[in-house]
Amino acid sequence: MKKKKFIVAITGASGSIYGLRLVSALMKFPADVFVLMSEAGRQVAVHETGFQFGKMAGYLEQTGVKNHDQAALTQIDPADFFASIASGSFQHHGMVVAPCSMNTLAAVSAGITDNLIHRAADVCLKEKRPLILLAREMPLSLIHLKNMVRAAEAGATIMPPSPGFYTRPETIDDLVDSVVARMLDHLNVPHDLSPRWPQA
Repeated sequence: MKKKKFIVAITGASGSIYGLRLVSALMKFPADVFVLMSEAGRQVAVHETGFQFGKMAGYLEQTGVKNHDQAALTQIDPADFFASIASGSFQHHGMVVAPCSMNTLAAVSAGITDNLIHRAADVCLKEKRPLILLAREMPLSLIHLKNMVRAAEAGATIMPPSPGFYTRPETIDDLVDSVVARMLDHLNVPHDLSPRWPQA
């Protein structure tokens, strides 16, 4: 597989495990993975998963992820507007915001770029690159729904973390992996994280 570049952002909604597991999965391939974690995202990750590191590399080491020998991880401060991913001239193969808070959704749908997460997502839309928003909230207000429509009309893929149950999941990891598998599908990354629906 040719080396690819991906951006993963983790914001302050519940469900930080989705972003953490996505990074873990991508690091098993020859890929450059750029990680953005908002301060709210970090706090939620600490509360929900026991994430005890300011850096993603520590999490991968803690959880025993075996990185591909050609995989590279770069964590970027969301306040760093001079980072390469802030520019449309930086080429990559897709960005995922997992989870995507309603604040981030609102900013992306309105074209507001007051941090690097918002800016990188805005660049994806203007450059016609894949942007997946794992929108995490329930129930959804009319404002949330309209923001989703606007983001989708601009080119984003709205992917609420709704795991499938046809695979008969036995653990929380199984449920998480079924969602991560769908994200990988949309990024055109091969995987065997979750069983597919049987072919006829």
